[in-house]
Formats: sequence, C-alpha cells, structure tokens
Amino acid sequence: MELQTDLLDRFKVSAGKDFINVLNAPPKLEIPVDYFQFYTSVSSVYSSKIEGEDIDFDSYFKHKFMKVRFKPDYTKKADDLYRAYEFIFENPLNFQNLKKAHSILSTNLLPKSRQGLIRTNPMFVINEQDRVEYVAAAPEVVATDLNALFEDVKYLLETKLDEADVFYFAAHLHLVFVKIHPFQDGNGRTARLLEKWFLKEKFGERAVSVHLERNYYKNLNAYYANIRKLGLEYIDLD
Repeated sequence: MELQTDLLDRFKVSAGKDFINVLNAPPKLEIPVDYFQFYTSVSSVYSSKIEGEDIDFDSYFKHKFMKVRFKPDYTKKADDLYRAYEFIFENPLNFQNLKKAHSILSTNLLPKSRQGLIRTNPMFVINEQDRVEYVAAAPEVVATDLNALFEDVKYLLETKLDEADVFYFAAHLHLVFVKIHPFQDGNGRTARLLEKWFLKEKFGERAVSVHLERNYYKNLNAYYANIRKLGLEYIDLD
C-alpha cells in the first residue's frame, strides 16, 4: 500500500499549530478519577455512539467510576471497547495484535469463531438511507492489502516524524483500513482504535487525551461525505 503524502502540506496548513496543544497541555480533570481511565472511557463511549449504540457518557461514567448498575446490554459493548483500548496501551502495534484487539472489542458483536478473523466474503457498507456507501476490498485482496498496510505501519513506526506528520499518517492508516474493511463487523471501531494506537506508539500514554473518537462523532456527516469523495468501489479509490 503506497503511502500518500500529496495532502500533507495542506493538512499542516489547515490544522495550524494549536491542535498540538492537546498533547502538550492536556486539560486537567476537575474530578477525582484516574486520568487514563477517564479518557479511555470517553474514547469507548464515542466510538460506540458512532456505531449507533444507545449509550451516553454521563451514564457510562456513573457505571465505570461510581459503580452504578445498569442492564448489562446497555454497557457491554462499550466495556468491550474499553478493554480493547487498555490492550493497545499495553501492547505494540502490529498485525497480530490488531487481530487480538478486534477479538476483544467484538466479544459482543460477533460469534467467537469470527472474532479477529479476516473475512473471505464480499463486503458492502450500507448507510442510514439503506444505500451502499462504498464497496470494500474484494475478499481475494484483503489479506494482501492488509499485509501491505502493516508494512507501511512498520515503516512509519521506524521513521522519525514530527507531530503533524504523526496525526496525518494516523488518519491515513484509519482511512485505508476502513476502506479495506477486513472483518465481518467492528471495522469502524477497529479503525479508530488503530488511529489511536499509532498515536500512542509515537506519543506514549499522553495520546489517550486526544479526542479523536469524539471529534469523529461530532463531525460524522463530514466524515462520511469525505469518504464518499474517494469513490464507491475499492478498486477505483482516488
């Protein structure tokens, strides 16, 4: 998979320098809870909400930090994501670990036989209007393109990048992964996890405070609109 840098300069101009402050001066919590656990909870809730899960941060906060009991169905998928985020902050980013992370986050999404397993069937992504949003990679190229993607991951992890480069390539990896759509379900959750994982590999634990999941949720229409600009068919991606 060839790394695309055509938009890197434009990204740096449009992003400006202020966004780096998220890393260098993260907001202080005004509540007596663990910093890492708090931001992991934020990531888990908003990544779940993007997928249509009926959960809000206030309730999940009470569940996680105040031990308020809810029906298991209300929190279980966010809990699975929480465990997956814990996993990425304890393990290096590579293909085998990504499959393990998918197994964790898909505990209540897929049967065990499908968790962490690369699909061998065609895949279409359907939008809220029940129309095809895009056609994912054909089954015969999924494994090859995933391996190429993780060759890029390895190269980027071994390459010295400035902070803006890191954010750019983190989003780039997310985009390529979600277009391949290698699993039966949980691809969006895994793409966001991959993006955060790459940030963690480059920035360490301070990456936990980057609100990428919440930002995607708040700008979801723009996110899907920009994905559409790349084209419908995987083989014709621009």
